[in-house]
Amino acid sequence: MHRAIEFLQERFPEDVQEVVEFRGDTTIVVNPKAIRAILTALRDAPEMGYKYLSMIAAVDYYPAEPRFGVVYNLYSHRYRDRLTLKCLLPGAAPVIDSVVSVFSTADFHEREAYDLMGIVFKGHPNLKRILLPEDFVGFPLRKEFPQRGQ
Repeated sequence: MHRAIEFLQERFPEDVQEVVEFRGDTTIVVNPKAIRAILTALRDAPEMGYKYLSMIAAVDYYPAEPRFGVVYNLYSHRYRDRLTLKCLLPGAAPVIDSVVSVFSTADFHEREAYDLMGIVFKGHPNLKRILLPEDFVGFPLRKEFPQRGQ
């Protein structure tokens, strides 16, 4: 069992929703309302040491509900260990707290997820399009976005 599972289950028993271990990788599905607190604990606890947020990605599970997943990949240089957290968001209101205050690397990744998937990161200091023009309509990585513009 991954060492972060017990850590999170002890400190956030109500917010750990599911644990998936597959081919040596561990993904912990957590309550989106607790993401900032969970990431802060994983960064600051000496026994965890996840000081590097390497990626945030958004996934569209349409037509399933909750429709969207926001995936956080962490790395602990001290323990040479990777960990993935996932939050599931409803299709009608894909909103989650920004974690830029916890990891500065989240700045670009959150803007990219907003630009391409329409995930709103509440509290982001500069949440606007980063890859597409400001007047672009829609979110091109969503499954309902028309291919070839049709």
